Amino acid sequence: MSMENFAPLMFVGLIFIMLIGFPVAFSLSALGLMSGLFAIQMGWFPASFLTGLPLNVFGILSNDLLLAIPFFTLMGTILERCGLAEDMLDSMGQLFGPVKGGLGYSVIIVGFILGAITGTVAGQVIAMAMISLPVMMRYGYNVRYATGVLAASGTITQLVPPSLVLVVMADQLGKSVGDMYKGAWGPSILQVLLFVVYTFALTKLRPNDLPGIPKESRTLNGWQLWKKCLRGIIPSAILIIAVLGSMGGLPGMSHAIATPTEAGAMGAVGAFILAAIHRRLNYEVISDGLTNTMRITAMVVFILIGSRLFSLVFQGVDGAKWIEEMLTGLPGGQVGFLIVVNIFIFFLAFFLDFFEIAFIILPLLGPVAAKLDINLIWFGVLLCVNMQSSFMHPPFGFALFYLRGISDTLFKNGSLPRKIESKDIYMGAIPWVLLQLILVVVVIFVPQTVTIFLEKDLVVDLNTIQLEAPPEDIPSVSDQSDKTMMEDLMKEYKKN
Repeated sequence: MSMENFAPLMFVGLIFIMLIGFPVAFSLSALGLMSGLFAIQMGWFPASFLTGLPLNVFGILSNDLLLAIPFFTLMGTILERCGLAEDMLDSMGQLFGPVKGGLGYSVIIVGFILGAITGTVAGQVIAMAMISLPVMMRYGYNVRYATGVLAASGTITQLVPPSLVLVVMADQLGKSVGDMYKGAWGPSILQVLLFVVYTFALTKLRPNDLPGIPKESRTLNGWQLWKKCLRGIIPSAILIIAVLGSMGGLPGMSHAIATPTEAGAMGAVGAFILAAIHRRLNYEVISDGLTNTMRITAMVVFILIGSRLFSLVFQGVDGAKWIEEMLTGLPGGQVGFLIVVNIFIFFLAFFLDFFEIAFIILPLLGPVAAKLDINLIWFGVLLCVNMQSSFMHPPFGFALFYLRGISDTLFKNGSLPRKIESKDIYMGAIPWVLLQLILVVVVIFVPQTVTIFLEKDLVVDLNTIQLEAPPEDIPSVSDQSDKTMMEDLMKEYKKN
């Protein structure tokens, strides 16, 4: 056994141990410790090498950027439980309902808006399914389209700023969160457009599968309907603009007036205000929000500690060098690297969620991408687009599990006319996964979809710089008036 062969074995062991199903954070810690002890026994590095672990853990816990995670989680959880989703889906459904595919359009638009303010796939899919699935089934929507659009519109929350995934990506790649948010706007808008175009195409190809709702079925009309729509959209838009604007995360903004942590705190306060406006701010909402925030934050910290332990040992046996040599030697340069990495991430997402991929795999890939001169904002957003599908993969996608559970509950309480089979949920997800993969291809081959909103770096060509001496005939300061003027200016300068 040589050190050159041990790094690939560690990587294979990493994939294997994560597929067992035991909590990833503890699996990583165990694998890292066992590999470290074996490496010390073999003499590949001294025992003192592992003394750097406490400093690494302290570095994680003292990272101010990661404080944004509990704040954004709290913001999303409070908004998810305050009834905002119900109000928006009801009003948007009545606004677009009479149009063929109108309920689908409303789910896509509300999913985009909720994705920006809640940030949690589980809550978003469950809330939208509870409200929209019975209505879509009642009016004769194709069950596979209905479940597919609900799952896909719920997973877009990972891509739409201020997504938690983008915060983690920025931290792992050492980039500005504001820039990561700016880069995500292009793919986010394209994703919504792809969903809308697909829905529109279905209304033309199979109009009976996406019928309109009779106008007489609407409970609100005219200004009352518009008022209810605006009541949900305007406060949400103000909150998101304030949060993203404070971090410089909106297109056209060049500077942040707050850190991500400060912006997250502001967003959490705004969520409490919005919940109060909707008269849903009570003990149960606050308790659920704080409990969910605590669980997610603890999970993130433990995964980070486990991944840092594994990474420390992996670096000690030259694992980073092995990864770099393997990936930089791929044919096709940047494009070849991006294609292989995205295929790898796509299949890895069958079994891992985005936190695990971001904390474990991204630190191994980021340095290689930088060496290939790949824009790391582009790289991070691209992987985020890919990881959306981790919630949509049949048969392991969590969004599909949420739909499975909710549909059973709705059928038992009489809200659905018939039981929805698992095969309908899985088959319904496939077209939307393909749409997400189309977006991955677009972002790979058209990087401007990400970089269009980023600030252009100032590039100075040193070969074009010319230094010229002043001509000899420039008059000198020789007469007394000019000397007096210069002395007065110097006195004024020193005074100020």
